[in-house]
Amino acid sequence: MMRAYSNWLQAYVKHQRFSESPTRFHFWTGVATVAGALRRRVWIDMKIFQWTPNFFIILVGPPGTAKKSTTIRQGLYLLQHIKGIRFGPQSLTWQALLDALAEAQEGVELPGYAKPEIMSCLTVGVSELGNFLRPDNREFVDFLIEMWDGQKGTFSRRTIMRGQQEILHPWLNLIACTTPAWLKDNFPDVMIGGGLTSRIVFVYGDRKSQLVAYPGLEVPGPDYDREEALLIRDLQLISMLKGRYDLTPDAVKWGEQWYERHHTEARPPHLDGDRFAGYLDRKQTHIHKLAIVLSAAQRDDLQITADDLFEAHTHITNLETDMVNVFASIGISPTAKINSELLIRMRKHGRVSYRVFWQECFETMAFKDFQDGVQAAINAGFVKRETIHGELFLVATDPEPSENPPQAPDDSEELSGTSG
Repeated sequence: MMRAYSNWLQAYVKHQRFSESPTRFHFWTGVATVAGALRRRVWIDMKIFQWTPNFFIILVGPPGTAKKSTTIRQGLYLLQHIKGIRFGPQSLTWQALLDALAEAQEGVELPGYAKPEIMSCLTVGVSELGNFLRPDNREFVDFLIEMWDGQKGTFSRRTIMRGQQEILHPWLNLIACTTPAWLKDNFPDVMIGGGLTSRIVFVYGDRKSQLVAYPGLEVPGPDYDREEALLIRDLQLISMLKGRYDLTPDAVKWGEQWYERHHTEARPPHLDGDRFAGYLDRKQTHIHKLAIVLSAAQRDDLQITADDLFEAHTHITNLETDMVNVFASIGISPTAKINSELLIRMRKHGRVSYRVFWQECFETMAFKDFQDGVQAAINAGFVKRETIHGELFLVATDPEPSENPPQAPDDSEELSGTSG
């Protein structure tokens, strides 16, 4: 059966055109949806390990601003229509998640295998990350790390209540929502830079893409319903894909060139420091996981092309500048937080009277913290003093920072995604 859409992800994002959520939220929800349909039935085989298309995707934004929970429900609603997909509960212990994986165990007939392969695949959608994850629960964090790696084999764990449990080829796909404030309050600094956070795709959005007061009046019912039905039908076809994905020769060439550059060239300034070291070590894995999804969203040939890798690299890289926003207030000192708050306020003003500025901050900080923060901004060159008619003013040297900061280099000039 031919698919209705040549690119499921593009069609899905277009289907959400009446939403207020950022486009990237819809794209990555679509990625989690396609990944949930594929499960562990497809993979890229590297002999000593495999890449499988499961993700830990977290949408991050202020409460109520970017419609995070509504966004993920749209994708998971489509996935619920696909036969054989198993979902895990939103709130649970790692022991209960282990039970859910055990219940999802099934035999799958795969090309080239003499007998069905046993695997346990779950997709979990979480509207509030805090209901699912406690970063101080070391056992749960270690368990999630092992699940993301998605390697072939048996996961064994002994518990007092359940005794010895063994799960064959476990596979977990997660999409969740949270706020910067929750990350600040719950993620210790030691988690940033490695372990679990380096395996998470953080998708940041802090503003609505458009204003739609009454979506039900904007959406043309028959067209919307027809699109939804076709998306479900195509997703069912995607869910039937099975077997090993192969890299085409042009994909291998692209990947080798990128890998050398990635490990020999200087990091982009916004990713410098130990905080991003673990993520950069796993960027190749993120790219290849996403390339499987991009290929499956368009074709049934179980092939990864250079174009797939190039597009995956672009999507991943375009998230990196906002990783600074995600981690901005995690693990920094109280003084640094005050300095950052003052600088943000000064930049919004552009030029402001020292007296007026202190009046604005009077109820939120001590005067000494205010003085020290202003002086720190002056010493750093972010702010300068001006005296106008005997009154002291503060002037931000960069009063209007761009709303769209420059993206990280995407290697597009030398690492073209063109197959020819």
